[in-house]
Amino acid sequence: MAFLPFNIPKQKRLKVVIVGGGYAGVAALTNLLQYAPDTDITIIDSKTHHIKITHLHETFRYPLTDLLVPFTEIENRYGCRHIAASVNFDQEMLQECQDKKQLGLNEEVLNFDYLIIASGCESRAVDSIRKDNILSLQDFTIANGSDLLTKLLDQGNSSEQSISVVGGGATGIQFLFEIKQFLNRIKSKAALRLIHSGEHVLEQFPDGFGSYVEARMGEMDIAFYPNTYYREQQDGQILLTNKQTKEPFELASSLSILFLGKKQQNIFTANAFGQGIIANQEPLQNIFVAGDCSYYQSLGSNTLTAQSAVRKGKLVARNILRHSGFPGLLEPYLHHELGYVVSLGPSDAVGWLVSEGNLITGIPALTIKELVEAQYDLLLAGIDTYLV
Repeated sequence: MAFLPFNIPKQKRLKVVIVGGGYAGVAALTNLLQYAPDTDITIIDSKTHHIKITHLHETFRYPLTDLLVPFTEIENRYGCRHIAASVNFDQEMLQECQDKKQLGLNEEVLNFDYLIIASGCESRAVDSIRKDNILSLQDFTIANGSDLLTKLLDQGNSSEQSISVVGGGATGIQFLFEIKQFLNRIKSKAALRLIHSGEHVLEQFPDGFGSYVEARMGEMDIAFYPNTYYREQQDGQILLTNKQTKEPFELASSLSILFLGKKQQNIFTANAFGQGIIANQEPLQNIFVAGDCSYYQSLGSNTLTAQSAVRKGKLVARNILRHSGFPGLLEPYLHHELGYVVSLGPSDAVGWLVSEGNLITGIPALTIKELVEAQYDLLLAGIDTYLV
């Protein structure tokens, strides 16, 4: 149900605190204000900007600033308040928040009617000792990909340089193809390779994804090392281990770019309506969770994607308004992804639509991806075009 059923509010104005200003948090914010424009909303996020993180690979073509929406702009647009801070919840703190309807933050106490936790999921840690020749997804939230790579390439002889991308999931693949085409545009002779622990790339998707991408990698002269574990990037070489033989080996490598996936920690279990559940399996009536930090006990999709994050954020917004009113009937989370597309640069992509067996490639796939992303941009602007 992508609409709010008949609901009679019990009180004039709700106070809602949203922890996390990513896709789920923003979706909750915009939907609350769509149905209840007078809602008093405070959004807590340690960053100064909302980041359209699914676009970061495009910063080899476009400036990073195109993907940043300052929270000051969101405050002005929606009349909400942003607090730059981090909050770490545990079971005891959740129960205390539920009992008191308060969240202590620094020296301030925030009173709320409802709390939404949409704090996301961290990327897996890279080397403990930070090195100039190692990049991770976090680096691309701070600077343009083109600037980062140009700076590193300028430090040595480009004819002898090689770049290792580690991780053959959707994020790693999208960056891999953008990097290859960026190197072609600047006429760099640096070699490019993909290191992946699995036998094939994009193994979480239908088989056609991996075979299409690996064929394109071959055509573009991108070396592929499957069944290989990353150990360390050193000066001039990358240390690896063969997954099957356990034999260590090394390759010449000027730079490693690590996409090691998301760290499954601080995941909050929720019931089918998005209400958080604590150790005794009792739902917290006034605390909802959404996005990558949440796992719903429902038939809906719990994948760590922007699609699921947006749908969960929208759902908890509607359920808060239902819960606060009469008759108080909540909507279960039943969303299943309608498709998924992985970009392979500015003119190619691979994905599925409606059914996982319906494989689409090339410009048609890329067009679908652009339409989906435009839909989120409209939501961010306060125009909700999501029908299902």
